Amino acid sequence: MPVVTLYWDELERLVGVDRKTILERLPMLGCDIERVEEDHLDVEFFPNRPDLYSVEGVARALRGFLDIELGYKNYEVKKGNWKIYVDPSVLEVRPKIAGCVVKGLKMSDELIRSLMELQEDLHWTIGRNRRKMAIGVHDLSKVNFPLTYKAVDSSFAFVPLDFDRVMSVEEILKEHPKGRQFAFILAGKDRYPMIVDAKNEAISFPPIINAEKTRVTESTTDLFIDVTGFDENVDKALNILATMLADRGGTIESVEVVYPDKTYVTPDLSPKKKKVSKSEIEGLLGFRLSDEEIKLALERMRFGVEKIDDEAVEVLVPPYRADIMHEWDIIEDIAIGYGYDRIKPEYPQTNAIGATHPWNEVREIAREVMIGLGFLEVITFTLTSEKVQYDYMRRERPKPWEGFVPVMHPLTEEHTIVRTDILPKLLEVLSLNKHHPMPQKIFEVGDVVVAMKNRLRLAACVTHSKANFAEIRSVVQAVMKEFDLDWDVKESDDPAFIEGRRADIIVKGKKVGVFGEIHPEVLENFELVNPVAGFEIDLTNIFDCGELI
Repeated sequence: MPVVTLYWDELERLVGVDRKTILERLPMLGCDIERVEEDHLDVEFFPNRPDLYSVEGVARALRGFLDIELGYKNYEVKKGNWKIYVDPSVLEVRPKIAGCVVKGLKMSDELIRSLMELQEDLHWTIGRNRRKMAIGVHDLSKVNFPLTYKAVDSSFAFVPLDFDRVMSVEEILKEHPKGRQFAFILAGKDRYPMIVDAKNEAISFPPIINAEKTRVTESTTDLFIDVTGFDENVDKALNILATMLADRGGTIESVEVVYPDKTYVTPDLSPKKKKVSKSEIEGLLGFRLSDEEIKLALERMRFGVEKIDDEAVEVLVPPYRADIMHEWDIIEDIAIGYGYDRIKPEYPQTNAIGATHPWNEVREIAREVMIGLGFLEVITFTLTSEKVQYDYMRRERPKPWEGFVPVMHPLTEEHTIVRTDILPKLLEVLSLNKHHPMPQKIFEVGDVVVAMKNRLRLAACVTHSKANFAEIRSVVQAVMKEFDLDWDVKESDDPAFIEGRRADIIVKGKKVGVFGEIHPEVLENFELVNPVAGFEIDLTNIFDCGELI
C-alpha cells in the first residue's frame, strides 16, 4: 500500500488545526500512521483511496472529517480552446487519452514535490505500474496546440526529459533510465504512442517519458496534463490531479479530445449521483441512524446530500472518489463519518462455542512441517489467469466451470480465473525474486478451486544451481513421514516437469500430488535461469478436512 509523506507545515496550514488533533483523528479516516518525525509523518493509505495520496487530498478529507468544511465541494471547469486530435494509428497501441489545462499556479518546491509524488503513486496503483495508465505534466507555455496523439515507428526522435541530445524511440527504450525501466510495457510493438504539437515536435512518449522542451520549473504558472491508457482509470487519474491542483488555487480549463468517430471534453468534474437504501444502511451497520446523522456523516466525508426520504438517500459523489462503485462503498463512508469510535460493541445474540475448523488444523500442521524443513512461507493471490496456470505450465486448459472458475468481470488480464494450482503462483514469486541470494526455498498452503469445489493444497519449490529430483523427493519423503503416511510413487506424465524426473504421489492407491524437476520451457516462461524442483499435494485427498463453506 502507498506510504505518503505529509509535511507538518503544509498539513497544519491546509487543514487549519494543530498536529495533535491530526494525529488523534487521522487514523479514523482509515489509514495507518507509519512514523512521526519532527518535520513530517508517513501515512499508509489503502489502495482504494488514491485521492488521499497527496497532502491536498488529505487536507480536504480532514477538513470535512473535523467539521471545518462540510459537504460536497464543487470544482468549476472553464471551457478551454485546447484540442487533441487522436489519429487512428494509435487506437491499437494505447487508445485512450484525456487532458486538462491548469492556470494560475505558483509552482513552489512543496507543490512540485506533492505533484510528482502523487503522479508516481497513481502510476503504481490505479496505473498498474504505468501499464493501464500514465500521466504527463507539461509547462503550457511551451506546448503548441492543437496536439496530435498518434503512433510512430522506432526511428522517430526527440530530446527526452533529463537529456540534452536527440534520441530515437529505439534509443530511448535502450538507453534512457525510464526507457529501460518501462520498455516491457511496449514489448513486441512495432509502433509507439506519441503526443506531438502543432510543429510536429514531441511533447510526450507515453508511458515512458516526456520531452525536455515542456519541462516544468519553478517559474511555470500554467500546466497541461495528459493521461493516456486503456480504460476509465485514465479519467479517474485526471480528476484526482485536476482537483488536487484546484485545491492549490489553480483554474481548470477543459480540453477537447477529437477521436475519428467521436469527441470528448475532459475533465468531467461533475458529481455522480447514487441512491442508497436506508434499509441497506441499517442492515450493514447494525443500527439505525436518523436523517440528520446520515446527512452529517456523508457531509463529513465530503459527499453531497440532495434528498433524504423514508426509503433512500440521494448522494452526490465527488469526481475524485475513484473507489465508489456500489452503494455499500457509500455506507462504509457513513460508518466512518459517524465515527467507528462511537459504535458500541455488542455480544452476538446467538450463544455458541467456537472450535477450530479441521481445514485450519490441517493447514497449521502443514505450515509447521514446512517451516521445520527450512522453507519460507509465502501467500499469493487466489486470482490468476489461464496463461499462468496452464499455458506457462505446459498444461492443457480445462473447460470453464468444469475445470476452473472464471471471473465474470475481471479488472485486469492477470486476474481472470480462480487458481486451480498453487505451484504456478510460487514460480511467479521466484521470478520476482531472482535478485535475492540462492538457494530459495518457499512454500504455500492454501485454497484452490477445482470444478467449483474448494481444495486445500500444499505446494513448495526450491531453486539454486543444483536443484534436482533427488532433493525434492527427500523433501516429499520428510513431509509424508511427518504426516505419518504410507505412500508410493508412480511415473508421472505431467508436462510441467521434465520427463523421467517427475513422479505422482500415491496414497492408498489414489494420486494425491506430483513432484519433480520443472521443465526448462516452464522456467523460460517464468524467466527463471536456475533449475527449480517442486511438489504439490492435495491435502483434501488425504485428510478429512470437512466442508469449507
